[in-house]
Amino acid sequence: MYLVESKGGAIACMLLALFFLGTWPAIITLLERRGRLPQHTYLDYTMTNLLAAVIIALTFGQIGESTVERPNFLTQLSQDNWSSVLFAMAGGVVLSLGNLSTQYAWAFVGLSVVQVISSSMTVVIGTTLNYFLDDKINRAEILFPGVGCFLIAVCLASAVHSSNAADDKAKLSCLSNENKTGTEAVLSSVPEETFPNKVTKDLETGNGPVHKAKAGTATFLIELEKRRSIKVFGRSTFIGLTLTFFAGVCFSLFSPAFNLATNDQWHTLKEGVPKLVVYTAFFYFSLSCFVIALILNISFLYHPALGVPRSTFKAYLKDWNGRGWAFLAGLLCGFGNGLQFMGGQAAGYAAADAVQALPLVSTFWGVILFGEYRRSSRRTYVLLFTMLFMFIAAVGILMASAGHRK
Repeated sequence: MYLVESKGGAIACMLLALFFLGTWPAIITLLERRGRLPQHTYLDYTMTNLLAAVIIALTFGQIGESTVERPNFLTQLSQDNWSSVLFAMAGGVVLSLGNLSTQYAWAFVGLSVVQVISSSMTVVIGTTLNYFLDDKINRAEILFPGVGCFLIAVCLASAVHSSNAADDKAKLSCLSNENKTGTEAVLSSVPEETFPNKVTKDLETGNGPVHKAKAGTATFLIELEKRRSIKVFGRSTFIGLTLTFFAGVCFSLFSPAFNLATNDQWHTLKEGVPKLVVYTAFFYFSLSCFVIALILNISFLYHPALGVPRSTFKAYLKDWNGRGWAFLAGLLCGFGNGLQFMGGQAAGYAAADAVQALPLVSTFWGVILFGEYRRSSRRTYVLLFTMLFMFIAAVGILMASAGHRK
């Protein structure tokens, strides 16, 4: 079995995890904005997410000789370690619920804001729990100032969202009908001829029309609303923020639960039974994540939430539009989580929470792929860059607090 033991190796794992975990939400959001039902996307995603855990377990978890203290993955599957397995599976359950919530929240308040708020909550709550669970191997005088930077980022994220929403409202008001009010009036009063000329191919499927409205314009916002699978115009952003904060609580708990599964701080294992290795714990973690996602999303096919169109399992099986992207998202998330846990086992799970700076990556994709914050006000840009600066500072500080597990 291969284990990351050096601080340098742990930091490398964290940086790679940061990129993977910041990229997969952008892919999911891309599919929703192109009209693919979130239930279909998430069912695809969750299968490859589990596949990534199996690949990691059968490679890194099986390399080298199996010892009594560090058994290989397959050896440990038959051991009496169910108390630790339940902690790992509990972590998978809350992660699945958090991921499912953010899938809908992204549509309401945007990729950048959702990732910032949920990630910041994860660091504030989860890092504190992991610090004490890891017997304070991370330097508190460095760690907690980093947590403070994330707290400031939460406040800035709220301000960014409020400012950007005001900018969008001002753009849409220019197209409002005098006899109607609000965004519903804009949708009903703008005919198809208003949209610009179309190109002949969709970047995702290779065919089908795509409108070429300039990102950040009112026409772009209306065109996006007509195409996407989750309709948000006329709905309160309170729904999106509620889902975001719920996801943040879920994300705050999955890493501490995994920590308990691999290090048995509460001494629940029987005497002589080795602790779960990170790969075995990650397999059970991903398995429970898969089961919960499967149950909920099949249910949502027939009883959709938030006005998403109804579907069937048969329709899902026939929907290959964007399936490859959804599979890729699952692999990125799976390998990202695995690398985070590998780094956390070596340098402390509190320091590994530096990967929650994934809004740095998500915001980049949000601007490049989705035109978020295009043609916004100067106030929005100032708040956005200040928020990102606080994240960069937090990442550096949290990684500097990395310790070494004995």
